[in-house]
Amino acid sequence: MMDFDIFATVQRVSVIFLPALLGIILHEVAHGWVADKLGDPTPRFMGRLTINPLPHIDPLGLAVFVLTSVLGGFVFGWAKPVPVNPRYFRNPIKGMMLVALAGPGTNLLLAVIMAALLRVFLGLNPSDSPTAEFVIMALIYGAGINIGLACLNMLPVPPLDGSRVLAYFLPPGVAARYMSVERYGMVILIGLMAAGLLDRLLLPLMRLCLHTLFSLFGLSAL
Repeated sequence: MMDFDIFATVQRVSVIFLPALLGIILHEVAHGWVADKLGDPTPRFMGRLTINPLPHIDPLGLAVFVLTSVLGGFVFGWAKPVPVNPRYFRNPIKGMMLVALAGPGTNLLLAVIMAALLRVFLGLNPSDSPTAEFVIMALIYGAGINIGLACLNMLPVPPLDGSRVLAYFLPPGVAARYMSVERYGMVILIGLMAAGLLDRLLLPLMRLCLHTLFSLFGLSAL
């Protein structure tokens, strides 16, 4: 029984690792790309406009990702935040909101692309082989993980992207006090995860979004 559990765990981690890594890295690259387009050269100078994972990896974020992958439930992890200097933006508050939206928006786009690739791959009537099964599961998990990353990052908990979006609509004084919570944000998120509240908050929304996405591509039976 123990051997089976170990095999299942290794299989699960191997299936989700690449699509999750892609989603996390492109999320950060998107932040940097939009910041660069808005006039901030910092991400480019810091070497963060690259899909090479090494400049993006945060050791603690990677460890949490592996741990949550093994435990099941909501897969949680993060990369190093891309440095952004809003003083380069014509409208700093709006610029930060647009930079923030780029990350979750990229994850949603990746989820759509993976669902489309899954539809195409299944349409080819692949053989019942380990390779075909791996591709199918990687695309399913990839779509789900990227939806999860979008949902997670849109939570209004500083420093997540949702807080930058919400701050844009708040009066300046209120926004400043709200964003001051940022130094406690990671503690809040880890506390929510440890208490199981992150699963309760996000898993139903993720399932709804994934079901809707798969339905659009005729994959609702999965």
